[in-house]
Amino acid sequence: VLGQAQTGTGKTAAFALPILARIDLKQTAPQALVLAPTRELALQVAEAFQSYAAHMPRFHVLPIYGGQSYGPQLSALRRGVHVVVGTPGRVIDHIEKGSLDLSQLKTLVLDEADEMLRMGFIEDVEHILQQTPASRQTALFSATMPPPVKRIAKTYLRDPAEVTVAAKTSTAENIRQRFWLVSGLNKLDALTRILEAEPFDGMIVFARTKLGTEELASKLQARGFAAAAINGDMAQQQRERTIGQLKDGQIDILVATDVAARGLDVERISHVVNYDVPSDPESYTHRIGRTGRAGRSGDAILFVTPRERGLLKAIERATRQPVAPMTLPTIKAVNELRIARFKDQITQALEGEGLDVFRSLIEAYETEHNVPAVEIAAALARMAAGSEPFLLDKQDRAPRQEEFEERPGRPAREDFLRPHKEYVARAPEPGMATYRIAVGHKHGVKPGNIVGAIANEGGIEAKKIGRIEIYDHFSTLDMPADLSGEVLELLRGVRVAGQALRIAREGEDMPEAPAKPAAAARPSKPSKPSKPAAASGSPLQLDRFLETPPPADDAAPAAKPKKRKQDQDAMPMDLYRVEVGRAHGAQAANIVGALANEAGLESKYIGRVDMHDEYTTVELPSGMPKQLMHYLKSVWVANRKLNISLLEGAAPAKGAGKGPKKQ
Repeated sequence: VLGQAQTGTGKTAAFALPILARIDLKQTAPQALVLAPTRELALQVAEAFQSYAAHMPRFHVLPIYGGQSYGPQLSALRRGVHVVVGTPGRVIDHIEKGSLDLSQLKTLVLDEADEMLRMGFIEDVEHILQQTPASRQTALFSATMPPPVKRIAKTYLRDPAEVTVAAKTSTAENIRQRFWLVSGLNKLDALTRILEAEPFDGMIVFARTKLGTEELASKLQARGFAAAAINGDMAQQQRERTIGQLKDGQIDILVATDVAARGLDVERISHVVNYDVPSDPESYTHRIGRTGRAGRSGDAILFVTPRERGLLKAIERATRQPVAPMTLPTIKAVNELRIARFKDQITQALEGEGLDVFRSLIEAYETEHNVPAVEIAAALARMAAGSEPFLLDKQDRAPRQEEFEERPGRPAREDFLRPHKEYVARAPEPGMATYRIAVGHKHGVKPGNIVGAIANEGGIEAKKIGRIEIYDHFSTLDMPADLSGEVLELLRGVRVAGQALRIAREGEDMPEAPAKPAAAARPSKPSKPSKPAAASGSPLQLDRFLETPPPADDAAPAAKPKKRKQDQDAMPMDLYRVEVGRAHGAQAANIVGALANEAGLESKYIGRVDMHDEYTTVELPSGMPKQLMHYLKSVWVANRKLNISLLEGAAPAKGAGKGPKKQ
């Protein structure tokens, strides 16, 4: 079967119900295998199987995916399961370990084949297909049919019956759709204004990543909003409890990923905010479909940066409805609302009970300190407001026309497309200080690059790095106030996005970038310590663990590049696996940077990097010291430990050692 249909058209039932109808419950070997591109979708499909098989008590379905320990999966496979739902990487792992027996497989389903292609899983899928019996039935489902997916269908499907379901791209007419062009104000401040000025009952705010949902929910909670996150990492019981709190009014704002909110129907959802732009118009349609259900009216708000104007136009074409621009509530309007709410709270408190004890305390304080009651009331209000200013005082900046309009013949440079950000001094949290670094938007830096470099090079835990604000030519970040001069000196020479950090405390002059240490400064015969000296906070250097001394200092300068090239060409490589992948928000550059920084290994000696959903494989020089590898296991990238391990028996890609080839 070859099915072309959009997400949400009932594909899961289309393949799950026929599979269940043909299941032999007496047979314990897997009879059906469903491949899904993400663990969220794998869990969703497995849950659907379990739901459909509610009256088949002896039926067993097992989701297998990266990020979960092998123990429970191996135990379940040994006991026997009828259907396996998994991501390609973990399925291959089990096949190679011999723990997944596909000899009795009757049905193979490829769900979201085009998504697997986009995530780089097509080669893994073909490898799995080659391990399955030729007598199997194969069902391939895909929203689109790009050439690689068509090739798989032609190669592995036998005379398939083709079924196409027309995409439903129109949106409900009772949903008011608006967009805000991100400019001059960061998205969190803009969202705060909308939440304060826009009357809403319940709201879903969509973020792109699981980590993004948790960060945004915590920031909204800190600003006094009843918010909670929901994503694919949460246990099903916890997800149901959070949705129940939204239905009961215990929380008002749900910050969710696309997959986690799929199929969510809560009557009180009046607004949907696309905090991060969806990847395609279909996802947008699914998102805003969470409001305006059963004939009710709803509001959908989309945050769009200048670079995402093309997606906005595609959304309007796909939905066949215009998305109107919206103007953010002004500072004056927000302040007036805050004042009105403050007065209402006073009125409600005066009408309540239990004021007698406080009235007597105020009268006593007024008499003892000779302070007017109005001053005491103002002080109490200031205490209740907390550290955040009660009224907004930052002036709005009207967006420049050049940020949004394309001019004929003008190159689409980042400087034009990126909104400029005004510097605002903010007081750090107690125990923290604000530092300035000489790298910003102009250099293409992101918060993850800054955190990774400082954590790796300075030995500062990522959780101790506070708020990061990135401006055009510099950035500010909060870190512990008691950082030693030695650590700051070390960090000044650290390079991020090709720029030395030149870190300094806010208000102090930034020093010049320190010169790179000359080769002569290195010891000619490095010692091999008994254990990694990671406690000092300095990066661990590879040459401290190797027996081979560095090149002689008197080597001819002209011969050095050639010698390094020859050594690199001849260098044997081994294949390693790290437990960090795309699903965790990591990029190849993050992993290469961490390995280079922590191992003291030049990045050119790091070979091919292949990123998968839940893990990454990387080629490193053969003979890496065990002590160093043990240390690298505990290095953090994208809020996860690398847990690096050697892939026994796995050969590096052809041509390994002739320079890195990263994907």
